Amino acid sequence: MKDMRPRDVLFSIADSQKGYFTASQARRAGISSAGQMYHVKSGNWIRRSRGVYRLKNYPVQEDEHYALWCVWSMNRKGEILGVLSHETALSIYELSDVNPVKIHMTVPRGFRRHGEIPSVLKLHFSPMHAPEYEQNGGYRVTRPFRTIADLVRGALLPADVIVQAVREGLQKGVLTRTQYAKLLEMPRVGNSLKRMMGDFA
Repeated sequence: MKDMRPRDVLFSIADSQKGYFTASQARRAGISSAGQMYHVKSGNWIRRSRGVYRLKNYPVQEDEHYALWCVWSMNRKGEILGVLSHETALSIYELSDVNPVKIHMTVPRGFRRHGEIPSVLKLHFSPMHAPEYEQNGGYRVTRPFRTIADLVRGALLPADVIVQAVREGLQKGVLTRTQYAKLLEMPRVGNSLKRMMGDFA
């Protein structure tokens, strides 16, 4: 990207994040604070949250709001810290009929942001390892195995919703039989899941 113009560098960054980017990313792309103010005032950039912007003319996508909040979760190094999880992950994978009012996101313990947490978000604080989530366009989402473990462990949804999610996950192939067997043996998950699933084999 060395020979690219700053606006082209920024577009490349935003394009990987469904049109969203941070002020820090714009600065690293070579756009000064004065240049950023110009783009906001002229309407080229739309401010969506503290330090997070969207390119005005970037094509609208149905799931772009997920990318917005993952970009919001970035640290100063430009690393995404938030992973969409719990009910939101079920909705993304279309497992069960759950339709969460808030966007559930898991962030590391010690995660901090200036100002109030946006009301649309429900944050969960827990370690997250790369094999437990996948990259989906401009955002990260917990894989079904981790999603179901989180929901059972937290007792956050009615049992029938969990059962539906497990059955549909197995049917769609996004949850394997091996993973299901592992869930049944997990501490703080297995016994509760066995009760929910009953005679299901």
